[in-house]
Amino acid sequence: MTAAAARRAALAAQGLDAPVRAGASADRGTLKRLVRRLGLLQLDSVNVAVRAHYAPPFARLGGYDRDVLDALAWPQTAADRRRRAFVEFWAHEASLVPVEDWPLLRWRMRDNTARTSRWLGSALEHRPDILDAVHDAVAVHGPLEAREVEEVLGHAGERKARAYGGWWQRSDVKVACEHLFATGVLTTGTRRGFRRAYAVTEHVLPPEVLARDPDRDEAMRELTRRAAAALGVATEPDLRDHYRLPPAESRAAVAELVDAGELVPVEVAGWDAPAYRSAGARVPRRVTGRALLAPFDPLVWFRPRTERVFGFEYRIGIYTPAHQRTHGYYVFPFLLDGQLVGRVDLKTDRAAGVLRVPAAFAEPESVQRGADQPRVAVEMADALRDMAAWLGVGDVVVEGGPLAPALSRALARADAG
Repeated sequence: MTAAAARRAALAAQGLDAPVRAGASADRGTLKRLVRRLGLLQLDSVNVAVRAHYAPPFARLGGYDRDVLDALAWPQTAADRRRRAFVEFWAHEASLVPVEDWPLLRWRMRDNTARTSRWLGSALEHRPDILDAVHDAVAVHGPLEAREVEEVLGHAGERKARAYGGWWQRSDVKVACEHLFATGVLTTGTRRGFRRAYAVTEHVLPPEVLARDPDRDEAMRELTRRAAAALGVATEPDLRDHYRLPPAESRAAVAELVDAGELVPVEVAGWDAPAYRSAGARVPRRVTGRALLAPFDPLVWFRPRTERVFGFEYRIGIYTPAHQRTHGYYVFPFLLDGQLVGRVDLKTDRAAGVLRVPAAFAEPESVQRGADQPRVAVEMADALRDMAAWLGVGDVVVEGGPLAPALSRALARADAG
């Protein structure tokens, strides 16, 4: 397989091989199909531009209603709760997964049950019955945030700093809530201001989902199968990373799917590892369209794959000290006609009602990739305008970066037109 064909297959699998249809609207069914196609949406607490889980649907569907996604994931009404489509669990990282996929992660819940963390051990020392007490409080009064559980129980217990770095402190109750979440006893009933409100899992998921309990090997094969469908063409580490599977079990699952004819081994020119094509993968002859890709978009979240497929070195700035950042804090790669041709640091200034661009860049190789700098600027300007409208802010303000002059001119021309 040529590297270009593998790249087109990857983009097609991700739903990024054609322009967003003008005027299209994403209803519940459209969002459900998209998340099933991707396998999951990663969650993250950073809200500099837009929360991580909202951005991948926007890149593929355009300006959809985020309230529709919220109702599918964190329903507030009885009617919505009956139609819940997504549930939270540790999949890639903290993620939204289709409700029907929750049983495929039971093996991880069992692993977490057998693994008592230092935090939880300390909480049990302070109050040996804390797991039962938290469960009972949530069962009777839930959904409850951790602070609300503390109020029900009458105290928070000891607070211990995070084991690495001491970024924040968590009470014994919060640690117990997270342990029960990681073991599948509790789940997220809803979110309030993006704070997790815990609920007993049996009160959230339908009986037919709770009744499913695939064995570990079956779950590994199914998750690998879904990762392959989401990635199109991938190495075994790529497939493993999608759901963060154990290496040995991932390799075994890949071998079994190859034997079954569901994965086809391929050599991709320039790739430094064997690759596998999903038997149903589509390889379009041409890829068009543009998209701003958030740092946690599944097309770019595994950095070795991003570099291999697109020749695009990408590191997220939020984990890097300010003086070491090369492109900014919350940087979106810019996809144009199947290539990553630029990147833009973004911040939504809600108080001022603008989408700020602290820095914008065109890739030095963008001309070789078929997009000169003026075109990158024009297309990026249009994409930023679309994002600003979707976020409900009135303007785009460019502040810096090598592409800033061309990007500002493109935005000004659009305003004048």
